[in-house]
Amino acid sequence: MKAWMSHAAGGPEMLVLEERPEPEAGEGELLVRVQAVGVNFPDGLLIRDRYQVKPPRPFAPGGEFCGVVERVGAGVSGFRAGDVVLGRCGWGAMAERIALSQERCVRIPAGFPPDEAAAFLFAYATAYHALHDEARIQPGETLLVLGAAGGVGSAAVDLGRAAGARVLAGASSEAKLAFARSCGAADGLVYDADLPPGEAQQALARRLKALAPGGVDVVFDPVGGAYAEPALRSLGRGGRHLVVGFTAGIPRMPLNLALLKRCRIIGVDWRAFVNEEPEANARNVDALLSLWAQRRVRPQVTEVFDMASAPEAIRRMESRSVMGKLVVSLRH
Repeated sequence: MKAWMSHAAGGPEMLVLEERPEPEAGEGELLVRVQAVGVNFPDGLLIRDRYQVKPPRPFAPGGEFCGVVERVGAGVSGFRAGDVVLGRCGWGAMAERIALSQERCVRIPAGFPPDEAAAFLFAYATAYHALHDEARIQPGETLLVLGAAGGVGSAAVDLGRAAGARVLAGASSEAKLAFARSCGAADGLVYDADLPPGEAQQALARRLKALAPGGVDVVFDPVGGAYAEPALRSLGRGGRHLVVGFTAGIPRMPLNLALLKRCRIIGVDWRAFVNEEPEANARNVDALLSLWAQRRVRPQVTEVFDMASAPEAIRRMESRSVMGKLVVSLRH
């Protein structure tokens, strides 16, 4: 089978498309023919050895996928050949086949578009866990989403709207803001693509306060960098700042604000949540699939790459120019 492999730390240009032995379904595992792979920011970090987890080389990137079960291993229950599944693997999905523990797979109804399915689990499960488990968002609350046009940001916009919140979007261009509005944002603003510290941060904080004079209830922040402090300043009393990621770098925050606002800064690690509370995560995924089946939420796949162009998809993701989700399709 063909797979994109990382043999040495480096960018997407270091990936090699090569023939690999077809995996076997071991005990408790499914052998899945991959149909589509969701591309996520950690893919680029993994191949550069900049992620908190460092898989042994060689490995294939690709942390989530949609595919069809071809064989089931001994001891598998609840799955059979022909089932369509979503898989969360961390890495290994940019290959024609993958063997994966049944605990890491979720069966979905036939007819869900494979490209949308491949883009669903990572972003939506992360955003759902953040908003519902960590922030306990309530109808009528105000939610500010930074990076609102990105994969996890647009999922947070979609889920915030579905939860009955008033969603405000922060984005780095008018086109991205328009995209966030199309996902359900009620209002928003455009901030500098490379926000400098100092006066520019203070100006952004003033603009956010004008957008929500009563204060924001929840900040969903996958961006970090210089954007985090103005977002924290926008919180009202008792607000919750969800730290989801750092696409703009790790920020330095004045923690006196947390005291003055009596707000909470909450770290969101969906991967740890899945490992430590698998039953709670399974309930979240069931709730998400129900929302998707009812079309109350829908992942926004804005571009599909073929297998030969997988490195370019990762390169695009790293550019911070992407709106919605990118997918690598193996169906052709």
